[in-house]
Amino acid sequence: RKMMGQELPASVRMGQRLTGMTSNQESFPLVGSYYDFHQYGDSGAWISSLFPHTAKIVDELCIIRSMYTEAINHDPALTFFQTGAQQGNRPSMGAWLSYGLGSENKNLPAFCVLLSRGKGNGQGVYAKLWTNGFLDSIHQGVQFSSGEDPVLYLNNQEGMNMTDRRRMLDKLAELNEMSYKEMGDPEIQTRIQQYEMAYRMQTAVPEITDVSREPDSIIKMYGPECLVPGTYAANCLLARKLSESGVRFVQLYHQGWDQHGNLPNEMAGQARDVDQASAALVMDLKQRGLLDETLVIWGGEFGRTNYSQGKLEPDNYGRDHHPRCFSIWMAGGGVKPGIVYGETDDFGYNIVKDPVHVHDLHATILHLMGLDHERLVFKHLGRRYRLTDVSGRVVNDLIA
Repeated sequence: RKMMGQELPASVRMGQRLTGMTSNQESFPLVGSYYDFHQYGDSGAWISSLFPHTAKIVDELCIIRSMYTEAINHDPALTFFQTGAQQGNRPSMGAWLSYGLGSENKNLPAFCVLLSRGKGNGQGVYAKLWTNGFLDSIHQGVQFSSGEDPVLYLNNQEGMNMTDRRRMLDKLAELNEMSYKEMGDPEIQTRIQQYEMAYRMQTAVPEITDVSREPDSIIKMYGPECLVPGTYAANCLLARKLSESGVRFVQLYHQGWDQHGNLPNEMAGQARDVDQASAALVMDLKQRGLLDETLVIWGGEFGRTNYSQGKLEPDNYGRDHHPRCFSIWMAGGGVKPGIVYGETDDFGYNIVKDPVHVHDLHATILHLMGLDHERLVFKHLGRRYRLTDVSGRVVNDLIA
């Protein structure tokens, strides 16, 4: 804040790549946070005033201040964070975990995806972020919706009952078995499994999405929006219920974080959307004895610049994409609670201590799930693929 409006020193930037949105700027004026930061908990972690509920659980969190990535724009960065590669059609992290660990609940998918959107400017998310890639399609993430039907095309059509559906699936399975004997394609067997899963989900999904039996204390914990389907709060509550029911991997997306302008106003709204429910999810898992075996990861695909994009005004400015450093937090699942790992320089532009690459994070997550990232492989087109590609290391300092 003391350097508000001053130029980003060339010695700090070091000629690093910029996006096309700011590369033609003649000036890169520094801008400090519009909101105050304070230290909380025994760890003394600095948390923004935008996140008062998160501040209360800071000693449960393992905060990484030194994440970095290779991509500078949303689509490749999101794809890289989710799949370990910038190009599409690679299995996502949830698909890899489904492949490596399977599901604990035969009536629900191993991998579920929940979407929500804030009022801020944001990039879209697409099914390639939860794709199975070249893995069997049973490992594809199943997207839940906020409409009357939580999973599309799951309910019986008008005039069809469960007996009719069962009879149809049995006949369809006979045809698919005939096709499998002729073709030998293992994906045909996967298709049979998916039809059977969908049949069982017709009973399981309505039960899991029903929050009417949740006590008032839980509704108060997550906030009133948890009763509104499709909100981030509702998805956090649903994520707890899915995890509690044995779903292996639950992916939440909350869109609206792309503040190239109007950052002070939009960021406040985005933070309000996620703060209370995120903290509630951690504490709810803990009070149920599930946090030790459930890993919660909160973050985005890259950071934002310490300088203003476009004109800098006291109450209105934006920030561009910054892949060289950003923060995430984790809780539960075997990580060290109450620590802050990694450091950036005084400008928040470059990492100066304990860098953590996206592949390192992936390797660590797999390790916490009991998997060796170098041995979780799948041979495709003559090459052995893995989530961490050809690199990545387990960051042991993050593990309890």
